[in-house]
Amino acid sequence: MSSAALSDSDKKQRYNFNKLEKRLRRHVGRAIEDFNMIEDGDKVMVCLSGGKDSYTLLAILRFLQKIAPIQFSIVAVNLDQKQPGFPEHILPAYLEQEGVDYRIIEEDTYSIVKEKIPAGKTTCSLCSRLRRGILYRVAKELGATKIALGHHRDDMVETLMLNMFYGGKMKSMPAKLVSDNGEHVVIRPLAYVREKDIERYAEYQQFPIIPCNLCGSQENLQRKVIKEMLRQWDRQYPGRIESMFTAMQNVVPSHLADNQLFDFKTIAADGVTNELGDTAFDHSVPSDFLNYRDEEDDEAAQNDRLGVIQVRNLNA
Repeated sequence: MSSAALSDSDKKQRYNFNKLEKRLRRHVGRAIEDFNMIEDGDKVMVCLSGGKDSYTLLAILRFLQKIAPIQFSIVAVNLDQKQPGFPEHILPAYLEQEGVDYRIIEEDTYSIVKEKIPAGKTTCSLCSRLRRGILYRVAKELGATKIALGHHRDDMVETLMLNMFYGGKMKSMPAKLVSDNGEHVVIRPLAYVREKDIERYAEYQQFPIIPCNLCGSQENLQRKVIKEMLRQWDRQYPGRIESMFTAMQNVVPSHLADNQLFDFKTIAADGVTNELGDTAFDHSVPSDFLNYRDEEDDEAAQNDRLGVIQVRNLNA
């Protein structure tokens, strides 16, 4: 390959990376604004696991910190749970190189989990509870006003499907919530970000990824099934995942069946035209996502208020 061709290839790669990075920054910025995630004077504790999601979260928040009209500080926190083979040198070396304020918390939750959970069973649930309690404690010790987690849009859709299929609830991961103990505000700034964008970004940035299977636990089978189903849908039906996430932001309680959420018992005809009445079912539903656009190919998507790809019913 000639040097000229190599140069063209490098230029194209850089162009694609810049587009991707701008998209990630735009989505994170919009999520922060939409949910008022970060306020002036906040101290944001970024939970850094060593995975692609948390690395991306830290990188984008650090950029926004420089240009935001408000002042906030960032401290990265990693919990070393003493899994055998955990490369404990990787994160300190990376964070020191980047000049990030950080804390490494050492707690042997691995031994506790192995003692309580039978061999071969999924340890994720107990591990998560232990980790959450420790992070809440650390946030209080550091005086952090916000705890930032690296869950993204696909995690939120997966959780919605898991709760529907296995839990009988219409429930997902909120972009912002109060912690279990009522003492902290937890935020998910990647709420509008696609996992495949994070994967590409992490590859471009060559983050020193630490695998999540060091404990030897079996992967959560139910989540694995849902994740694969959604990936298959994304390949076969472009736009379906975007439509599902948009639906999570457009809930109509009067057209569901939760009588605690909507007062069905007192409904009575009052002679007033109701645009949300049964006419909602008169429209034909398109068999395809007719105007689906991938943001990579359409810069107009920058004007999308919700920070997600809009999928509209063109027949309505």
